[in-house]
Amino acid sequence: MNRPALLLTLLLAAATATQARAQDNCPTPAQAPTPEQATEGMRSAKDRGALWTIRKDGRTSYLYGTTHLGRMDWLFPGPKLMAALRDTAVLAIEVDLMAPAVQQEMMAAMAAAPAVALNDRDRARLGALAKAECVPPGALDAFHPVMQVYTYSSLVGRRDGYYPEYAQEFMLTGFARAAQRPVVSLESIALQMSVLIPRDPTEARAAFDENLKEIEAPDARAKLRYTVDAWERGDLGAIDTLEEACQCVPTEEQRRFFVALNDDRNTGLARRIAEEHAKGVPILAAVGILHMTGDKAIPKLLAEMGFEVTRVAY
Repeated sequence: MNRPALLLTLLLAAATATQARAQDNCPTPAQAPTPEQATEGMRSAKDRGALWTIRKDGRTSYLYGTTHLGRMDWLFPGPKLMAALRDTAVLAIEVDLMAPAVQQEMMAAMAAAPAVALNDRDRARLGALAKAECVPPGALDAFHPVMQVYTYSSLVGRRDGYYPEYAQEFMLTGFARAAQRPVVSLESIALQMSVLIPRDPTEARAAFDENLKEIEAPDARAKLRYTVDAWERGDLGAIDTLEEACQCVPTEEQRRFFVALNDDRNTGLARRIAEEHAKGVPILAAVGILHMTGDKAIPKLLAEMGFEVTRVAY
C-alpha cells in the first residue's frame, strides 16, 4: 500500500537526498519554476484537492486536504484556494518542515526509535532501491531503516511526474511566508515518528519488512498514481476506506497501522485546528487528504465540535 499521506515527515529528507546520479534512466530532478513558468502557472492555475469553509464564533476559517507529492503546475493555487489564502491570517499545517529545528528533532526521534538490525539481504534490497531511484550510495544511511523505506516510497512517483519537492505543504508555506503570515504546526515530529516507527521492536521490524515489500511490488507506482489522481480530482469517495486507499485487501497489521496513523491522529488534529481558530483570527488548516476520509474524518470531527463545515465547490 502506497501512502503519500504518510510522508510529510519525510519530505525534508527526500529533498536533500535525491540528487540524481549520472545514469541514463534517472528521472529528471525537480526544478524551480522559471519566471515564465511561474507567470503561466499563476495565470492558468486550477483548484485541486478538497477545500472546506469551517465557521464558528462569527469567523470563517478554511480546511484543505493536501497531497504530499506534486507536479510543478500544482505549485500554483487555484482561484478558490487563493481566496482562502487571502482571507486567512495564519497557515496551520501538520508539521512546518521549514522550521529551523525540525531536522534535528527528526534525527533525534529516529535515534530514539527501536533499532532494526539489517542483514546482508536487507542491505542489498535497500541498495537496489537506491540504485533504482538514483539516490547516491549511503545518502540515507543516517536514517532509521523504516524511514529509509518510507523515503524511497516518496520517490517512486518521480518518473510519473510526482515529486516530494512540489508538495502542497511547501507551496502553501512559501505563499504564507511571502505574505509574512505565521505558520504553525498542528503536531510535532516526535508524535508523527512515534506512529511511523512502532515503539515495539518486533513491530518496527515488521513495519520495515512490510513496507519494503510494498515498495518493491510491481504495482507500487500504479497505486501511488491512483491515490494522487484521486486527490487531484478531489474524489474523496475513491479513497474513503482503507481498501480503496491502498487498492488492496489489507492485513490486520496494515489495518491497525492505518487506524493509528489516520483515525487516531484525527482527534488531535481537529482539536488543534479548533484551538487555532479560537485564537481570534481566521486560519487555513492544511492536512493530508486521507485525514478527510472515513468515520473519523476531520470535517466530521469539526462538525461535532460545533463548526459549520461546508465543502467548497470548484
